[in-house]
Amino acid sequence: MQGLKDKTIIVTGGGGGIGGATCERLALEGARVAVFDRDLAAAEKTAARITAAGGRALAVACDITLRSQIDAALQTTEAALGPVDVLVNNAGWDVFKPFTQTTADEWERLIAINLVGALHMHHAVLPGMVARKSGRIVNIASDAARVGSSGEGVYAACKGGLVSFSKTLAREHARQNITVNVVCPGPTETALLSAVTDTAPNPDKLREAFTRAIPLGRLGQPQDLAGAIAFFASDDAGFITGQVLSVSGGLTMNG
Repeated sequence: MQGLKDKTIIVTGGGGGIGGATCERLALEGARVAVFDRDLAAAEKTAARITAAGGRALAVACDITLRSQIDAALQTTEAALGPVDVLVNNAGWDVFKPFTQTTADEWERLIAINLVGALHMHHAVLPGMVARKSGRIVNIASDAARVGSSGEGVYAACKGGLVSFSKTLAREHARQNITVNVVCPGPTETALLSAVTDTAPNPDKLREAFTRAIPLGRLGQPQDLAGAIAFFASDDAGFITGQVLSVSGGLTMNG
């Protein structure tokens, strides 16, 4: 893809499945990747895979619910890799249960990670992009935001908010050559999906139901998302902003 070589890119949740695959794909395209994760050991594993393959990566401990940690992580990143060209907001968390069985403490954590954390990241990184009149932001939401998902009410609300927030920022910053787009995964083989299915009364039955519902006949893999994210981060998507792309094997078809 065009325009990723030598770009500095932050990926939040870079120690996880989709985040890790995205970091590796961006590094393969020649980018300098800052792997943000609250679990430093997981971030270091992703960074080690990248450097072993000849790429450039920096593991950075960062809890995106804490603005002070974000500011420190951003300072570390720019000192080591240069000004941030691309932000990929990927970090997320979910709990799978009917809304009436959830608790206010769970809502607060869901909102803090899936929505407020992303707001913090935008607020920290955007001023530099505005000053340079250039930037790409890719927000990872969910098809739950587009069509709803039983057992994920608050998570869907957060991701729906991220979609509308992204469209608003795309309008506000288009004149500064900053694009903001959204990728919505469907059911994907990650630790988060395992955490969701494992809480169900019959995890195997739930996974089978997810798989049967997908027209392409399989669950997504982290690498399936990485290509779409890399596209929105690249110059190939330079005339695309405010858009939402489902990567779900046809589970949702929006037109």
